[in-house]
Order: sequence, then C-alpha cells, then structure tokens
Amino acid sequence: MTTLYEMTPKEIVAELDKYIIGQDEAKKSVAVALRNRYRRNLLPEEWKDEITPKNILMIGSTGVGKTEIARRLAKLADAPFVKVEATKYSQIGYVGKDVESMVRDLVEASVRITKQKRIQEKYSVAEEIAREKIIQAIIPSKGKGTQGSTPKNPFEYIMGGAGYKTQKQQYEEQKASESEVAESDIELAREQVRQQLIDGLLEDQYIEIEVDDNPTQNTLDVGEGGMIAIGNIFGDAMPKRKKKKKMRVKDARKVLIEQEAQNLIDMEQVTAEALENAEQNGIIFIDEMDKIASGSDYHVGADVSREGVQRDILPIVEGSVVNTKHGSVKTDYMLFIGAGAFHTVKPTDLIPELQGRFPIRVTLENLTKEDFIQILTKPENALIKQHKMLLETEGVKVNFTDGAVDTIATMAYLTNEQNENIGARRLHTIMEKLLEEISYNIPDTTEDEIVIDSDYVKNKFSDIIRKDNIERFIL
Repeated sequence: MTTLYEMTPKEIVAELDKYIIGQDEAKKSVAVALRNRYRRNLLPEEWKDEITPKNILMIGSTGVGKTEIARRLAKLADAPFVKVEATKYSQIGYVGKDVESMVRDLVEASVRITKQKRIQEKYSVAEEIAREKIIQAIIPSKGKGTQGSTPKNPFEYIMGGAGYKTQKQQYEEQKASESEVAESDIELAREQVRQQLIDGLLEDQYIEIEVDDNPTQNTLDVGEGGMIAIGNIFGDAMPKRKKKKKMRVKDARKVLIEQEAQNLIDMEQVTAEALENAEQNGIIFIDEMDKIASGSDYHVGADVSREGVQRDILPIVEGSVVNTKHGSVKTDYMLFIGAGAFHTVKPTDLIPELQGRFPIRVTLENLTKEDFIQILTKPENALIKQHKMLLETEGVKVNFTDGAVDTIATMAYLTNEQNENIGARRLHTIMEKLLEEISYNIPDTTEDEIVIDSDYVKNKFSDIIRKDNIERFIL
C-alpha cells in the first residue's frame, strides 16, 4: 500500500475525493503541504534544518468538510497525527489544559504507531512461540526423574567407583528409561496436536495459559493537565506479575501472539524512533481556532484568556522544546493545520504573530444543492449507502429514486437557508427523520423492498419546510 508521503499531490487529492465533495482549494493546499514534507526529507541535512513547514489555516462554516479532511488525512497518513480543539486549552494560570499537552498527545500517538509497526514485524516469530505454548498447555511435559549417577556421599562414591550399583540406582535408571519412552510418546502426541492446530480443528477447545497481569493503574495528577501512571515511576524495577487464565484456543492465540511480540521488541529503540517521527513528520490539526480570537481591541474577562491561549500556542507553532514522559521533543518541523468558522470574528482578529505562523489560508465554500446530491450518492461512504446497508442487515432493501435524492438535497439546502447553516450535518438530521418510521417497524414489516420517492420525502417534511419556498425552489 502506498503511504501518504509517497503519493503525489494529485494522488492525495484523488484519495480525498473518494470521501469529500468539493473544497478543491483546501485539498490542494493540504496535498502540497504534505508533499513538501516528503521533498524536504530528500534534501541534504544542512538544507533540511533551513526549511520549515508552511502551516495552513482553513476558514469555513461548520459542516463544509474541515474536520472530515483532517479525519481522512489521519487515516491516510503513515505518520503521527492528532486533532485537538483550541477551546479546551486555557492560559497558564487559568483552569484547563495547557497547550503543550497537544504535543504530548502527538508523541503518544507516534509511540503507538511505531510500537504497532514493530510488533507486526515480530508477528511471525511470535506466532511460532504462541503455538508451542498452546501445545504445551494441551499436552504438558512430564518432569524428568533424577538420574542418580552423581555420588551424594563418600560411601556411595567408593561403591559406585567399584562398578557396583545400589538398588536405589537401579530403580532410578529403570524409571529414567520409562520416562524417556513416555517423553517420546508425548512428542508424538504433540506433533498430532500441532497438525490439528494448523488445520484449525482445536479452535473452540478450552486451555489454561499464563498471561501478564496488567491491573488498572492508579494515576497521579501532576498539574497542567499532566497525568502519570504510578506504575511507570518504578519502571521495570518490579517484576511482571503473571496469572493463569482459561480461554478458547482461538482467543489464547491472539493474546499470546500479542504478548510474545511485545516481549520481542526493544522499547528504547521504539521510543527513540517515535520521537524522531513525531518531530519530523507529526501533524497537529487545531480545530475551533476562531473561538480563541478576540473581536475587539478592548480585552476584558474571557478575552484575556483567549489571547493568553493564542500567546501560549505561539511558541509551540514557532518551534520550541516540549518535555514528555518519553523525552524532549522539538516542534520546529511539525505541520500545524488550523481551522475555524470565523463567523463573528475574522482571521485578522488573531494576534499578528500567530497569523504570521499560518501563511497559507484557504476558504471553504458553503455547500450547494448539487453538493448535497453528490454527498448523498458519490463518496465510498455515501450517506444513502450507509442507511441502505444498515437496513439490509435485517432483510429489507430500500431504494431511493433520483427524485427522492433531489428532494432530500433541496430540503437540506432550504433548511440551512431558513435556519442555522450546519452544512452537510443537515443531511444526517433529514435522513434519520426520513427513515425513522421504517427502522422502527422493520421487525414487523412484511415488505422486502421499499421504494422512497420524491412524494414520500415531501410528505415527511411538509410541516418543516414552508410550502411557498418549496414551490419557489422546485420549478
């Protein structure tokens, strides 16, 4: 699979087009910014340090695709990614999370990604170890008898040295030979079990295995939004506790593979690689940036805190060193993508220093009726496809006519115009209301196929959308 950083800008946009309708300018800006990260990695070391990412500020109403672009980037990116809300941070000295926690969250995401990669690389070896442990659980080995060949006292040494065997030695040798025969039988039985495991014949058999005992850890609040697991204070000083657990073979295999794979990786190397990955490839998406902007020159009350949050965010975006529990990390080369509706305030209401740190500005357009039609039908996760698949799980097939899709789009557009404009989220409200009665009656319905047409949609929403507006819109 091609990773995001190996894609060309056009390929990134094409991938985003599968899920997001319109907003081409925003997609282009994001695609170019990500490709520039790849280009920077190809430069000589002395030039790498000179080139910093060009941060992006996306401006647009709610529901036009800002957050969806972030979500899809997170799934596409083979790199640490975290989405945060600017409103949850507060100025230092006020109650709330400090802005450095966004970097700590990114580092945690990076450690998780890197660790998972290394674990997957060890899966083949871990699978072999897990299989042997399952076989051992099904057919345990017998303890070997003592050989009795080693003299335990001077008298026994003299008698043994003379070639004379005591009755006890003879008995122990007989038991040892019987044990060897038993061991060969056990090995034969294990080979049979091994083949049965490969053929999947023992998946539902219960076995008892030894697993790591990871009790719920108590946490210590260290202030400024930081939490430390008390167990981490002592590190590996305390031995790992084990416990026995009964489970099916298929469940035991998953637990043992995960456990053994984790034992095979070097966490120091994982942490070092994760910190490097966060510094060089990390992406932080800061939503609701407009909520921390002040709309006037006179700052009082909450405005003081808003501007304080901006000033606290500024050094993070400019480039600074943040201490995390995994080590120090630099933010100089992280990519920051800001987003906000900016209805009551403008981007220029942000402090000038912060404005300068988001040089690329993209305005996302409000959605039209044609956009709504495409959102309903075109993306791979189109809303109509989602609802059809949900209802088909209970044996009911629902079909939407073109007229119904057109009317739903019209309703969404008009409702946004008449009331608060919530963008594509309006479609979720309409679709839920439209199919509510059908979903409620499904277990008792006798129909296997339901057709939803334009008239059905109009009847459902006749009390919501004013008639004169419908007639004016539908010619």
